[in-house]
Amino acid sequence: MSELTGLLPQVLSLADRAGDAILQVYAQQFEAMTKDDRSPLTVADLRAHDIILDGLHALTPGVPVLSEEASAIAFEERRRWDRYWLVDPLDGTKEFISRNGEFTVNIALIERHAPALGVVQLPVKRLAFSGVVQGGAFRHQGSQAQPIRVRTPAATPLRIVASRSHPDNVLERYLPKLEPYEFVACGSSMKFCLVAEGSADFYPRFGPTSEWDTAAAQAVVEAAGGAVVQLNGAPLRYNAKPDVLNPHFLVYGDRSRDWLRTFAD
Repeated sequence: MSELTGLLPQVLSLADRAGDAILQVYAQQFEAMTKDDRSPLTVADLRAHDIILDGLHALTPGVPVLSEEASAIAFEERRRWDRYWLVDPLDGTKEFISRNGEFTVNIALIERHAPALGVVQLPVKRLAFSGVVQGGAFRHQGSQAQPIRVRTPAATPLRIVASRSHPDNVLERYLPKLEPYEFVACGSSMKFCLVAEGSADFYPRFGPTSEWDTAAAQAVVEAAGGAVVQLNGAPLRYNAKPDVLNPHFLVYGDRSRDWLRTFAD
């Protein structure tokens, strides 16, 4: 645990550097490209990727890195990794392109298929969230680090956080079971961080996500006392299968509530 706590300041600094590079592009005119999976890509994604990749290799030589922008690593190789970095250099590229500020830098350290350390940095807000599982979660603004915890019990009305860019038709079917509630819409992994700091209670996700979208933020939520689980109740796991797509999942703070029952058909 002390090793992870010791790594955290350097990972936060690395995320800040990547965030600064992203903001340099954000302040200018830029073009968006389209990747093979039809998701958008900008030069900001690539610059942040290069900074993080170089920084992690220097920080932890010999620990492999899987990044959204360098993901073509065969599972036959990846399956041998007990420990690796999982990175989304710019999560929320659609938000970046629309210039609403709701994008993040995500850096996670995975150990034995679970997030052990995570940093989520919000470049526009000059704000970061960090978590070391079993070691606590923090909100970082400037030189200040404030401990954060999930809200228990959940609020009434329930505060549900939802994606701004990805409508969730499946969730619509279950909303009557969650009344009374109010929505908080935002982009990227910020949604997890709202649950972690106690300003939202619940984030159900039925749309597609990849492992690099969730790992860092899962570490923050779990370190803050919350949970990120599949619909069978098991925690999200990483690098356990050939593809990097996540199953549907629920993010919540109040562990005394039976969230899974709401979605039992």
